[in-house]
Amino acid sequence: MKYLLFFLLPLFLSAESSFITPMEYATSLYKNPRGIGCQKCHGESGEGKLVAKYIHKKEEKVFGGAKINEMDFTDFYRALNKRIDGMPRYFLTDKEIQSLYFYLQEKKKEENK
Repeated sequence: MKYLLFFLLPLFLSAESSFITPMEYATSLYKNPRGIGCQKCHGESGEGKLVAKYIHKKEEKVFGGAKINEMDFTDFYRALNKRIDGMPRYFLTDKEIQSLYFYLQEKKKEENK
């Protein structure tokens, strides 16, 4: 029985990975990683987005998501693994971070066509 499982496991893993494309997975992750999607603050393609304008102590302030579609992978990875004011901590896995970066790079390619 143990040997049967050993031989069937690769088939199961390859079948599971082909259920959706890498871009479909990356898109679903970008739009809802852990409750609120990246696009809410960073825009549909990571171009950055104004989220709100408000008055604080009689001074007008703005809050928005940074442009993330021009970052190199190292900076992107570091940004997702440190505390940034206003940015939720998602505690993403390395695979999830790679998928998000893949999404941004593919969106950039689409826009440059």
